Amino acid sequence: MPKPIPNPLDFFSTYMRLTGAAHLGPEQHGDPRLLGKRLGLLNGSSWVTAWSNYFGRLLLPGVTLVNAGNDAVQLNFMQAYADHAPCPPGANIERFVAYARDLVELANVDAVLITCSTMNRSYVHVADALAPFNVPVVQIDMPMMEAAVTRGGKVLVIATHGPTVTSTQALLDETATRLGMSVAYDGATVESAWHRLAEGDIAGHNQLLADAIRDQLGRNSYSSVVLAQLSMSAFLFSYPDPASILGLPVFTSGQCGFERMRDVLLS
Repeated sequence: MPKPIPNPLDFFSTYMRLTGAAHLGPEQHGDPRLLGKRLGLLNGSSWVTAWSNYFGRLLLPGVTLVNAGNDAVQLNFMQAYADHAPCPPGANIERFVAYARDLVELANVDAVLITCSTMNRSYVHVADALAPFNVPVVQIDMPMMEAAVTRGGKVLVIATHGPTVTSTQALLDETATRLGMSVAYDGATVESAWHRLAEGDIAGHNQLLADAIRDQLGRNSYSSVVLAQLSMSAFLFSYPDPASILGLPVFTSGQCGFERMRDVLLS
């Protein structure tokens, strides 16, 4: 059965309020300290642009958001994962470096945020490529990993998309090493939530994540939860204060990552 198409007037009105159209001047409204700033958003797929724009508008009011990335990147790392080949593929990392240069050379962005968890392996390459331009680069998961590691205790890492798992766990280990700390964690992958998301059932996606967290808490003791992908930040739409309901903090890259970018852009 085909997916229902929303009312086009409502859909495109909401879409344009979220994204806006390209323009050269600063945003019309926002934090006066952020007006005139441009943030490059390096996405692993075009559909993630909606998440990037939503959290960017919410947490960085006044910043002009410039998106790059396309579905071919995601399809390529999904195929690599299915073929048991290195993931993400080297070709994807090369594309991210090229897209990052486009954001700087063509759009004059003040900073770049890599929003894709699976592509967090590209961070070093992108940062090196932009170093001559003195443009800071942040990988969106870094701040929430730092929050989980510094909180201490055992971390529950939840993902919904298989290709993300290895990259996410590697970043958590690397973050602990960089901070001179140790970290223990368990991982769970909730593929059914990914399918709900793809169908547009955000409430169902969030319910499955909450169920998975409660199930894991019934088996083990954890200090915090990390949701591995930007799209999983939609969990906050149903659970804006997860700690009050689940009894422990749930860190999302949508919140932690864009809050860090605020600090970067104001520094």
